[in-house]
Amino acid sequence: MANTRTDLMQGTLELLILKTLSREKMHGYGIAQRIHAAVDDLLKVEDGSLYPALYRMAERGWIASEWGTSENNRRAKFYKLTRAGRQQLAAQSGNWERISQAVTRVLQTA
Repeated sequence: MANTRTDLMQGTLELLILKTLSREKMHGYGIAQRIHAAVDDLLKVEDGSLYPALYRMAERGWIASEWGTSENNRRAKFYKLTRAGRQQLAAQSGNWERISQAVTRVLQTA
């Protein structure tokens, strides 16, 4: 049975990025690969969405970046979570739990 990819719901990409960066600092391609691997490639994280999200999150102070060398010896920008980013992760995680529980209730009763 082939996996069909699903586009991300609006607002969930930031949550996935924050959670991914809560473990370790990573470059953009690594973030996308980690998310794809975690969900068995069921969600699409396109470059056209990922990098603007990273820039927005950096502007908001949720993540910080620094240049480094990737696993394949290329120059890459590595992102890490800030204190404000950890707070945002907690807030968005709680909100996601409430939303997903509400949707599940509707699906089970409707």
